[in-house]
Amino acid sequence: MNAALAALAVPRSRAVELFSALLAIACFLRFGLSGEAFVAAFFVSVLVVLSAIDIERRILPDKIVLPSAAVVLAANLALAPDRWAEWAFAPLGAFLFLLAAALVYPQGMGMGDVKLCLLLGAALGKLVPVALVLGLAAALVPSVVLFAVHGKAGRKMGLPFGPFLAVGAVVALFWGDALLDAYLSTL
Repeated sequence: MNAALAALAVPRSRAVELFSALLAIACFLRFGLSGEAFVAAFFVSVLVVLSAIDIERRILPDKIVLPSAAVVLAANLALAPDRWAEWAFAPLGAFLFLLAAALVYPQGMGMGDVKLCLLLGAALGKLVPVALVLGLAAALVPSVVLFAVHGKAGRKMGLPFGPFLAVGAVVALFWGDALLDAYLSTL
């Protein structure tokens, strides 16, 4: 059995490496050769690793999430110190938003997802609401399928939420300004 698991680990590891590399390249294409691109490349690479871990083990390790959030926050404060309030309050606001959801329905979300919001806020700043909305919307699709196929038993079948938050964060990183502007123009 161990040989079979080891054989599966190699393609999964290669997929994580490839996806991380492609997203990092996309960051440099989007932001140019800049400090912002380096921070974004680090951020998306961490998201890919965390998503793979969450899918496989249903955990978002604090030893990856929290130091990554600190590194991204410090880097963004160094790159744009005039936006300190954004960099300080976005992680806190995102954390509190998902913490409230976790407290209301503890079976529905783990604390790893809540702590992941610290990283999302530190990386995305004012765009973190875009990431949260997109992540929640992306998670809604498989949730509806689970309910449709399994009925009430589908409520007990958990989905790892980290990958959905990661998808929302990547979309927000690349297109969040346009999405936020489009939304605000409808008000």
